[in-house]
Amino acid sequence: MEKISIQFTLFSAFYAPLIATMSGGFLRQEGLDADWSVSPPGVSAIAALEDGSAQVVQSALSQSFGPLTNGIRPDYAHFAQVNEMDGFFLTGRDADPDFQWSKLEGASVVLFGGGQPLTMFKFACHQAGIDFAKIDAIHVGGAADMDKAFRDGQGHYVQQQGPFPQQLEADGIGHIVAQVGPKVGPCGFSSLVAMRDWLDTDMAKAFARAYSKTRRYMNEERAEEIARAQKSYFPKIDLDVLTACIGTYQKLGNWTPHIDITEAAYEATLDIYQFAGGLEQRFAYDDVCARPPALA
Repeated sequence: MEKISIQFTLFSAFYAPLIATMSGGFLRQEGLDADWSVSPPGVSAIAALEDGSAQVVQSALSQSFGPLTNGIRPDYAHFAQVNEMDGFFLTGRDADPDFQWSKLEGASVVLFGGGQPLTMFKFACHQAGIDFAKIDAIHVGGAADMDKAFRDGQGHYVQQQGPFPQQLEADGIGHIVAQVGPKVGPCGFSSLVAMRDWLDTDMAKAFARAYSKTRRYMNEERAEEIARAQKSYFPKIDLDVLTACIGTYQKLGNWTPHIDITEAAYEATLDIYQFAGGLEQRFAYDDVCARPPALA
């Protein structure tokens, strides 16, 4: 077995396709023995690529925008998609089957303090016809801090990826009132990244074959079976909660079967960042993305 190291920027069931390369045995079928980690708070997973401690990282297209704005074409490329839609949920204190986004104006919402989660949320507010400036935004830190803050009573609502909002429901603490993804629409939300020279290696081709099989599995396998295989990665999450979360993402259409980042998804992301993220110029697809090795 050849060792491959994978690093996540955030770790949640939203990234279940990458987890499934390991939990479903697809990497091992291609002769790859994987270890995985999560990037430390405040440190981009891209750093693990650049220092050679990881071969594949989960990230976002926007990680390339900064260097390109400064005239630097990164030595890394986004070569496969993980999600083609925002996977955050809004959870409120009370059940609200008639929830309208206008209810967020004047309400306190525990939100990510920046980056893609906040950019996409601002765009969703625009799409919903509400003024983000009228929201009382609470920024307390990362995902674990946000979960704790809401559990401790802060905020009328909280922005989270699954399975954490589903666990809030199971614990009787909150109720999911909305999904952000349908407001934002299809886009290049999260991606797999590698150094460009690595994409020419046999290991990269083996990874791409494994990931292609994984994408089909994520769409064809029952949510309960996927959740059962991944339960050990989420020791604090109930199995039925994880099952419900994965089933929701399957229905939402986050995990389309193809692995390549389409140019349409890329252009949609540029549109969103130009509106809500302050992006002042558009970059060529090839300066940010690369075709998956198996499809080249």
